[in-house]
Amino acid sequence: MKLTYFIDSLSYKGGAERIISEKMNYLSALDGYEVSVITCYQFPDTMPNSYYLSDRVRQINLCIPAHRQYQYSYPKRFWVKWHYHRMLRSKLQEAVDAIDPDILTGVSYSLGDVVCRVRCRGAIVIESHEARFFTASDLLYKQTSNLSKTFTKFYRSTYLRTIEKYADTVVTLTESDALEWRKAKRVVTIPNFSSMPISRLSDGNSKRIIAVGRFEWQKGYDRLTAIWRIVSDTHPDWQLDIYGEGSLKNEFVNSVKENGLRNVAVHDFTTNISDKYAESSICILTSRFEGFSLVLLEALRHGLPCVTFNCPFGPGEVVDDNRCGYVVEDGNIGSFAERLCSLMDSHETRKLFAAAAIEKAKVYDKDAIMDKWISFYKSMTKGKH
Repeated sequence: MKLTYFIDSLSYKGGAERIISEKMNYLSALDGYEVSVITCYQFPDTMPNSYYLSDRVRQINLCIPAHRQYQYSYPKRFWVKWHYHRMLRSKLQEAVDAIDPDILTGVSYSLGDVVCRVRCRGAIVIESHEARFFTASDLLYKQTSNLSKTFTKFYRSTYLRTIEKYADTVVTLTESDALEWRKAKRVVTIPNFSSMPISRLSDGNSKRIIAVGRFEWQKGYDRLTAIWRIVSDTHPDWQLDIYGEGSLKNEFVNSVKENGLRNVAVHDFTTNISDKYAESSICILTSRFEGFSLVLLEALRHGLPCVTFNCPFGPGEVVDDNRCGYVVEDGNIGSFAERLCSLMDSHETRKLFAAAAIEKAKVYDKDAIMDKWISFYKSMTKGKH
């Protein structure tokens, strides 16, 4: 079976890039699977893959220099953007024709419409790694010009309709996101897995709290600042460790200093994050939205109780409220701080939640999830071989 992925770039340090790389590695090791990936904007000499990719996976980089459009202002940028988009479609079609895949898979958050317009004898699949609601909204474009926002709103609306009309199947990470894609031809839910090697489990004895994620508006670090301001006053012996990169990192660090927040350490992205989970006793997530939240799953696998906002889409499905952590009303800073404090105050509760967390994480075992993918692929090609 020939499986081909199409993605912006594998150089980004994101959850989707990591999961897609791991899925391709897994499938390429199986008999009967020929796996390839086509990247759009990745230049391998200066933008290496962020995650390991097996030699069995064939990687084709189209090297579309779309970033050059930003040298121009509107309206010329529209023309330059159209030029590179036309180049992309032409090169992608050539690559697909050469591979002739049984299944061509794109991602919903970028260029999904391009994938759906490709001439391909195989099935077209779109993976929704970013919930449809937020792909369609303008929440991520508040800082752009009115002209840009108008164009983006129109483009996104057309973009999603194209996916719903032409994709043979949309695969979501959560049941709640599946409901958002109800106009698509077919919707299947297959959650993410985590294959991170576990160095050791947390013993729950340290007075350390961990947060992991990109420093972007989506991750709600401004909400975390408000929460920690409440919590640190009553728990001055607890430490908050934050790991990640992003465009708002310096802004967050300055906010910590300006607000005089104590015991907050901001760390760079690390490939040794398993040890950091194990050194902590609680994991917190303050995101405004998620596609799934690998961070919560990784924390559960280390036996870490989690406190998370019930934001769309995923945290409420990953964490069982009052069993392996607390799922708090989205945006309720006071309630989040209260729940976090109660967990900090009770080692016994942390111990009970830790045991439940490890059990819940088994639902997302890599082999179990990959069995779902293999069954799905077989269903898409049934009768075609």
